[in-house]
Amino acid sequence: MTSEATPPPMAWRYCGNQIKLWRERAGVTREELGKAAGYEYETIKSMEQGRRKPMLRVLQLADEMCGAGGLLAAAADYMKPERFPARTQEFMAAEDDAIALQWYETVLIPGLLQTEEYARVLMSDFCPPLDDETIEERVAARLQRQEKLTRKPPALFSFVIYEAALRTGMGGAETMKRQLQHLLKTGELRNVSIQVLPTQTAIQVGLGGPFVLLESSDHEQLAYVEGPESGAVYGDPKRVSALTQRHGMIRMQALSVEESARFISKLSEEL
Repeated sequence: MTSEATPPPMAWRYCGNQIKLWRERAGVTREELGKAAGYEYETIKSMEQGRRKPMLRVLQLADEMCGAGGLLAAAADYMKPERFPARTQEFMAAEDDAIALQWYETVLIPGLLQTEEYARVLMSDFCPPLDDETIEERVAARLQRQEKLTRKPPALFSFVIYEAALRTGMGGAETMKRQLQHLLKTGELRNVSIQVLPTQTAIQVGLGGPFVLLESSDHEQLAYVEGPESGAVYGDPKRVSALTQRHGMIRMQALSVEESARFISKLSEEL
């Protein structure tokens, strides 16, 4: 179910309303539909009111019991989870269009550099918990995003990762070892640079949280900043300039690409 702070998806509400209309038209009660599908009365009510996602089994049985001729069952395609959270969809579009991207990350491996294993652990630990279908959909979407790293014509990618993100132990030692090795392999791409900001040299601006700078195909300068519950793409020149200056200071304190590769390799060997 969705939280009180987030309205249910429109697709849930529309689909639930259609179940109710077809059920009432056919003279089928909520109790009868619930019994056939294995759900309580209140669960069917929540689905019809759009507060709970209408499940595939309910759609199929409602279609059969109400004589909808496949019109209700067809709604299953619109019940699939969103590939990206609503707060990041604008950024995903900007990322896909970008010809240059500079990403600074503090506690996690950047999404474009994550292994499938690391991404799945991250999604599985999300709070409030995600259902299995949503986890699989978002892991697949994250891996698909990574195709941009090798797309032609190539975009330019620069990543600076705070040392703490390399030491989180996400998913255990073996998962992190494979993730670090993946960073080394991806860093060999000619259009990708990966640098590490060591904790010993980190400056205050490096502790202010992650952000991404992007240059669009129209050469518009953008910035993306994400918090625990929000994310926003900015085009305001002053804000973009401030983040660009911050990124410049961070890169000056970071290890070189070659030093960073040796640093990551050493961490991997220690696991």
